[in-house]
Amino acid sequence: MSETDLETPEPELAFECILDAPPEKVWRAISQSELRERWLPGSDLKDPRPSSIVPGREISFTMRERQPPFLESTVTFQIEPDDGGNTLFRITHKLIEMPKSLQTSDAANENGLALMQAA
Repeated sequence: MSETDLETPEPELAFECILDAPPEKVWRAISQSELRERWLPGSDLKDPRPSSIVPGREISFTMRERQPPFLESTVTFQIEPDDGGNTLFRITHKLIEMPKSLQTSDAANENGLALMQAA
């Protein structure tokens, strides 16, 4: 087992569904700010401009919580057509960086042999 096998993946949420709408319509809803504002207000974003964009396929925004610890995350919307003229819609929400103060530490009984000998 390599050291990279032991790394903890970054926290991520993913959601996927089929929307009963053509990809062009879904793209407008996620890429035009006046339409996006209806369901994802700019006040929830660190910057209302996309952090990355692949026209007609994928768009990402950086979000920032309004309250401490002000965590930042990236939300990415991906679309692709399905065979029936609908849209496969995928949302991935990924934490950018977990502050050390919120990272879990080893359990108190992780001292192994030293703790067992003390007992």
